[in-house]
Amino acid sequence: MTSGRRTLTALHLLLVWAAMAAAVPMLGFGLLAAAWGGGAASLLFVALGVPLTVGLLATAGIPAQTVVPSCGSARQRLGWAVLVFVLGTLGVGAGLAAYGADVDLGSASARIALTGAPYAVAAAFFVPSRWVRLGAVAVLAAGLVYGGFVGPAQSQQRRHEAEMAKYRQHPELLYLGTAPPGLQVSRARVGPAFFGVDYRTAHDDEKFAYVGLTVRPPLTPKLRCPEVGYEGETCTVEARGDMRRIRDLPRGGRDVTLVRRYRNAEVEVVSQTLDEIGLRRLMDTLHPLTDTELEKLMREKKIDYQF
Repeated sequence: MTSGRRTLTALHLLLVWAAMAAAVPMLGFGLLAAAWGGGAASLLFVALGVPLTVGLLATAGIPAQTVVPSCGSARQRLGWAVLVFVLGTLGVGAGLAAYGADVDLGSASARIALTGAPYAVAAAFFVPSRWVRLGAVAVLAAGLVYGGFVGPAQSQQRRHEAEMAKYRQHPELLYLGTAPPGLQVSRARVGPAFFGVDYRTAHDDEKFAYVGLTVRPPLTPKLRCPEVGYEGETCTVEARGDMRRIRDLPRGGRDVTLVRRYRNAEVEVVSQTLDEIGLRRLMDTLHPLTDTELEKLMREKKIDYQF
C-alpha cells in the first residue's frame, strides 16, 4: 500500500468513526425519548433514524471509492453501509452490556467517542490490506479481553474496596475478640454507632452456646451501674474499671454481662452459657479488626451493614 493510499485509508476510517460517534448517540437518545411516547413513536423514530444513519455512513464511504472496492458504486456503498452499521451496532450493544455490568468505559465524552469505534473496526475489515485487517483484529481482541475479563475484574475489585470502605467508616469501633473454644463467629453487624458480633457453637452436634459482643462509643464519662436494674441483678464496678452485671435466671443459670473501656470505645460481652472467666478471656483478646478478618467475614457472608 502506497503512502497516498495509507493516508486515504486512515482518513476513511477516521471519517467513519467521526460520523458514527456523532450520529449513534443522537440515535440512541432519540430512541430512548421516543420510547417514552409509546410504541408507535418508537417505531416511527427507528423507521426514520436508522435509514438516515445508514445514509450518513454511505456518504462517509464516498471518499474511499479508490481504497475500498465495496464503496466503488452507490449500490455497493449502500450494501457496505448496511453491513458496517449492523456489525458496528453489535459492537455498541456489547459495549452497553459491559457498561451495564459496571465496566469502566471512562467519562461521558469518552463513552460517546467510543461509540464510533466499532463502526471504524467493522469498516477496516473491508479494506483490502492485510495490515489494516490485522489491526482491526487486534483492536477487536483488545476490546473483547477488556470487556470480558479485565474490565469486570476491575469492577469487582472496585465494588470490593467500596464495600470494605463502607464497613470501615468507624474504625474506632471495629474490635474483635478471639472466639472462645468450641465457638465461632456466626454473624457480625456494622452500624452507624456500633459493631456487634455473635459467637455461636461451631458444630450443630455440640451443646448450644452463645456470646454477644458489642462495641460502641462510651455512654458515660466513666462506667457506672444503672440506677434501675433487673430484679435479682447485681452490678459492681471493679477497681480496674470493668463493670460486671450478673442476673439469676428463673429456670436456673445466670446471665453475665461484662463492660470494659477499650481505647476510645466501650465493649460489652454478654452470655448465659459462658462463665465470667470465659468472658474475661474473650475481652483480653480484643484487637482491631484486620483486613484479612474483614475479607473472611465478607467472603463467608457473615457481616452486614445496619442503618
